[in-house]
Amino acid sequence: MQETPVELKELQALLDASLSASTSHLRSIINTERTLTAAQLTQVLTGMCTLALSTVTAKGEPRISGVDGHFLHGKWHFGTARGAAKARHLAVRSAVSAAHMRGEDLGVFTHGRAEILNPQDGEPAADWPDLLAYLKGFYGDDHLDWDDDVVYYRLHPQWMTVYSPDIAKLISASRS
Repeated sequence: MQETPVELKELQALLDASLSASTSHLRSIINTERTLTAAQLTQVLTGMCTLALSTVTAKGEPRISGVDGHFLHGKWHFGTARGAAKARHLAVRSAVSAAHMRGEDLGVFTHGRAEILNPQDGEPAADWPDLLAYLKGFYGDDHLDWDDDVVYYRLHPQWMTVYSPDIAKLISASRS
């Protein structure tokens, strides 16, 4: 868990606001007994989590693909090849939706805006050196040409909900 107390508080406020503003149908499925707190969520979302990521084409058509997701500081971080269709979509339309699902045990659903962390032209995000160190530690320092091959994003969530039918089982599994 890399989240600060302030980041955990912000994440909890987002989770609470998102669930309370959801439809009655969604709240009949995801309620206080079947959702995680921010602290529990950051305990469960460690390492690489496969995300189904949805972007939008110029014609307004949705496109979905898989990406490696890392939940750091209460937000999803993900990368792709600089020449990938999703990178072209995000360069002009930053709206994105992401879902991380572990069978029937966990569902994390997020809508928001993607921020480019390491643009080829321009200044990288202030925390890019720390994130790059984390990524190199995870994938290996010589895995990629980190400047030219990949572009990384931070998903700034505007809405996020979490579903787990058996929270105790999920938390227990994350400790093993």
